[in-house]
Amino acid sequence: MDLQKELEILVNNLKTERDEIKLKLHLASMDIKDEFENVEKKWDEVSQKAVDIADDSKETSEEFIGKVKIVGEELKGTYERISSRLSDK
Repeated sequence: MDLQKELEILVNNLKTERDEIKLKLHLASMDIKDEFENVEKKWDEVSQKAVDIADDSKETSEEFIGKVKIVGEELKGTYERISSRLSDK
């Protein structure tokens, strides 16, 4: 699987996880809400960069895609941690 396809799958999975968390946040404590608000900035960055990468008219290096994937994986870990904390509530 090429890096662009892997990134597309990662972004789709992140969007699903993010949407599920947003539904649960109304029950969450303030510290979880703060953590989610902080990670939203990274989500905005990753989602915009994924759009840029998907735009065939823009030149995208393998290094750039790799860096976006790393940030995406960090987001995934944060979303999993938040989901776990929400499940404990």
